[in-house]
Amino acid sequence: MRNLRTASSDIAATSAAEKIEALENAISRVIRGKPEAVRLSIVTLLAGGHLLIEDVPGVGKTTLAHALARALDCSFQRIQFTSDLLPSDVIGLSVYNQGEALFEWKPGPIFANVILADELNRTTPKTQSALLEAMAERHVTVEGVTHSLPTPFMVLATQNPIEHHGTYPLPESQLDRFMLRLRIGYPGAADERQILRDREHAEPLDQMQPVMSAAEILELQEAVSEVSVDDAIVDYLMRIVAATRASEMLDLGVSPRGTLALFRAAQALALTEERSYCLPDDIKRLVIPVFAHRLTVSSRYSSAMRRSEEAEAVLNEIMKTISVPL
Repeated sequence: MRNLRTASSDIAATSAAEKIEALENAISRVIRGKPEAVRLSIVTLLAGGHLLIEDVPGVGKTTLAHALARALDCSFQRIQFTSDLLPSDVIGLSVYNQGEALFEWKPGPIFANVILADELNRTTPKTQSALLEAMAERHVTVEGVTHSLPTPFMVLATQNPIEHHGTYPLPESQLDRFMLRLRIGYPGAADERQILRDREHAEPLDQMQPVMSAAEILELQEAVSEVSVDDAIVDYLMRIVAATRASEMLDLGVSPRGTLALFRAAQALALTEERSYCLPDDIKRLVIPVFAHRLTVSSRYSSAMRRSEEAEAVLNEIMKTISVPL
């Protein structure tokens, strides 16, 4: 019986690996030369989290979000966040029907499996807050009535660096709801040349076909929760979290939600690496994209760097003081 169970587990692991590889290959044909950005976006999906993509204009933030959405056989909505967007434009509202003499609920674009919140920090804090309940609890409440969102549910948000003109910094409560934040960066010369060739006669996004269904996503998310995390790695994670809360260089350390986000992301990363267990390297690899956007650097230690880079620098210094389990 044990051999049969082991064989069944191996088959399931192989199937998961094949599905993840197909998804990764589909996205990589559009996002050239950025394997880490592609892998981390898939990690966020499998861990059931939300992804914040922050970078300068024109490097492929929206393209990455579109590529991930099109590779999934799920409902998709893009919301272009602007300064005049209202919360009701996102979550929906009740409209009076004169013929029926009653109010009818008109759901907004938030009611989809995958949401692209494009240039999220160009809208006002009031409209930004419309996403809080949806991202944390997978439902929205309007006029005292709760409306459930579809499953799976993922928000892919893009934002320009907060130092850019016309942006509203996302509040800590909003940032804390994003499992990961990543940057794409400029492509290498060879990759940029390939991008030109790829788009010489057609747009690769238009040729994409779904490679993963909603049911398969939910199966893989369930498989993530089965990945083993040793007590020594949990202790390692907790020491990092405690160090951020005790650091005199930080006004705000990592929240319990952030702790859980790194734990779950490490499980998802292990699954993408075809492992049923986590390694300390999973924590080290993810600590910057999961924790850095949750930290607030003390004004006493601010420098000429961008705010996000300051937080990463402080976190790197903290990591040097934490012993890695064998």
